[in-house]
Amino acid sequence: MSIEKKPRIVIIGGGTGLPVLLRGIKKYPVDITAIVTVADDGGSSGRIRDEMDIPSPGDIRNVMAALSDVEPLIEQMFQHRFKTSNELAGHSLGNLIIAALTSITGDFVHAIQEMSRVLNVRGKVLPAANQSVVLHAEMEDGTIVSGESKIPFSGKKIKRVFLTPEVIHPMPETIRAIRKADLIVVGPGSLYTSILPNLLVPELGKEVCNAKARKVYICNLMTQAGETLDFTASDHVKAIYDHMDCSFIDTILVNNEEIPTIIQEKYKEELAKPVVYDVEKLVALGIDVIYDKFVTYHDGVIRHDTEKVAKILYSLLDQPLMNVDSK
Repeated sequence: MSIEKKPRIVIIGGGTGLPVLLRGIKKYPVDITAIVTVADDGGSSGRIRDEMDIPSPGDIRNVMAALSDVEPLIEQMFQHRFKTSNELAGHSLGNLIIAALTSITGDFVHAIQEMSRVLNVRGKVLPAANQSVVLHAEMEDGTIVSGESKIPFSGKKIKRVFLTPEVIHPMPETIRAIRKADLIVVGPGSLYTSILPNLLVPELGKEVCNAKARKVYICNLMTQAGETLDFTASDHVKAIYDHMDCSFIDTILVNNEEIPTIIQEKYKEELAKPVVYDVEKLVALGIDVIYDKFVTYHDGVIRHDTEKVAKILYSLLDQPLMNVDSK
């Protein structure tokens, strides 16, 4: 008797949005590959990256925790952040473990694989690149801001972002995963500092463009000061296309639920407001639009409803891809 293969989903992103999504989709009978940005240069991740010259481990750590199937205390320990006044201050235990395993095995990806076994991770977690990379932003006034953590606080509008060094090689495993995928999901996450750093890895972005799988973009719920101030949903898409060699998004998920005024008032302090889902412009771009109540609230913070988004993504696996050559 042949065992039916699970459908393959590749999810690309980073930041806080990706782990939220993964906690929902891991409950379905799917083969998950998470491709995660390694451009973070702030806090514990940045210190480890600079001191050891390895890819930033922070976003990788959060994704592994989200996909792990261990006792809550083990996950809590892995995510623990030290609040001492010495060299450990601000470091996450998980970051230190990944750094230690990288030293022991001699390879960042091998370290992730070993840690994934320890945490009983459901799926594969792969860095967008197996080397240290730096994210830069060219602003509309021509100035360059270097460092993922500094870009949102420049006080200027972003024209484009780019990576150094110039030659960056993606993992062969990421290329294979993209080619074999039945569904490719991009987002949610900070547009310029979590999403694009993955797609800007040259061969990785090219493979996403050429992949036969349906490509779904999960649009952010709120705009982000320093990155997407006053952006509509179509502005997010156009920014991605401006950085790519193709118009590749087949389907977009946007929230159409009114954000309560009390929540909006809180986000006003961050100059953030709900992303407007301009359906007509999205349709004009050749994109299928799925809009629903995708928002949940945790302690006054807005997050995607992981259960609802995961259910829709899983349902898309059974839907034929239309107008493949229309873009």
